[in-house]
Amino acid sequence: MIKRILWGIATLLLFIPFCAAQDSLDVKRVELLHRISAEGRPEYIFPTNQFLRGDNDKRMPLDFAASGHLRYSFQYSPNSLVGYIYGASYQGIGLAYYTFLDKKEIGNPYAFYLFQGATLARLAPNLTFDLEWNFGLSGGWEVYNPYTNPNNGGVGSKFNAYLNLGISLNWALSRHLSMTTGLSLSHFSNGNTKYPNAGVNTGGARLGFIYYVGRNNPSYNSERTFMQTPSFLKHVSYDLLLFGAWRRRGVEIDEKLIGAKSIYPVCGFNFAPMFNFCYRFRAGLSLDGVWDASGNVYTEDYIIAIGDEDPGYTFYDAPFRKQVTLGLSVRAEYVMPFFSINIGIGNNFIYSRGDMRGFYQTLALKIALTRFSYLNIGYSLHDFQIPNSLMLGIGFRFNNKNRLVK
Repeated sequence: MIKRILWGIATLLLFIPFCAAQDSLDVKRVELLHRISAEGRPEYIFPTNQFLRGDNDKRMPLDFAASGHLRYSFQYSPNSLVGYIYGASYQGIGLAYYTFLDKKEIGNPYAFYLFQGATLARLAPNLTFDLEWNFGLSGGWEVYNPYTNPNNGGVGSKFNAYLNLGISLNWALSRHLSMTTGLSLSHFSNGNTKYPNAGVNTGGARLGFIYYVGRNNPSYNSERTFMQTPSFLKHVSYDLLLFGAWRRRGVEIDEKLIGAKSIYPVCGFNFAPMFNFCYRFRAGLSLDGVWDASGNVYTEDYIIAIGDEDPGYTFYDAPFRKQVTLGLSVRAEYVMPFFSINIGIGNNFIYSRGDMRGFYQTLALKIALTRFSYLNIGYSLHDFQIPNSLMLGIGFRFNNKNRLVK
């Protein structure tokens, strides 16, 4: 069941934006430039759990990963209105293959993902500084099993979300070829939908080549005609998000996390007045309400004599009032054609004691459906390290006066 839901999410991620592409820009048809690229990424694995630190069959740290990427994307001409305002943005789909040099215990995963990037600054006539994100689904993992794979306490699911953020220098080498060099950070996680979920985090270098199909101008990246852009009307829009998900929960006993067998529902809302500063950026405050059925779940603390069989653990749900929170967060959103990246940092001001307290963070990809609605694929955690749950939902945007994109 969980596998089908994850594949459904991946299908939405990969096809909805492109089905909507024809009418998502409220401008005349613009020239598109098609790109095919290949990229390699040698990366360092951050030692976030004992398995990666050396508690594995190899009895040595797992600290190196490498991946190869094949990608297709399309780009708006820098001389078009959309390309001029959004930094010659590009978007597409990619396929990656990873190795962590321990196929038996962690596997050689693959990833299928969406990506989008744009130019942040032009450093020279044929050199740009770019920002890019990747978001998709990875599979092919070897997961934790108490009998056949007991060391791997970081990966509990065959399928995991894949997130990546990178910066790069794009060097135009010729009319059709560019080289990219840069840095990237990656995160693999199942969003607490299965236990354990310590996840895998990597960071390192990226090196690739981009072939531009049909690019006629050898200085395409640098030749940008000045144009009079429509003046942007600064205004306040209002986002209402309704979301839901499911999660697993672990309870700490004697400094060891014991996973509950139940799958718990999570649902909530965000209401965020956002000030639109320009075409590419909006920010504001969000009122965040969450009901988490696993909130403050607890179990009995068994005392077992040496040699006795473990009788197991019975988990008990907390009352409803100990499962709900209301918080306030600061939100910032980077706006691009088709997609927006939203980050938030907040604190609960109404909550019960225990694991529902405090400081939380959110990261979300918003996929435009219309100018007034979007899909939300998000993730919540607290204290910048402990995963809460996914945030899968639909949002509505009121008083959106930006007519250039949905």
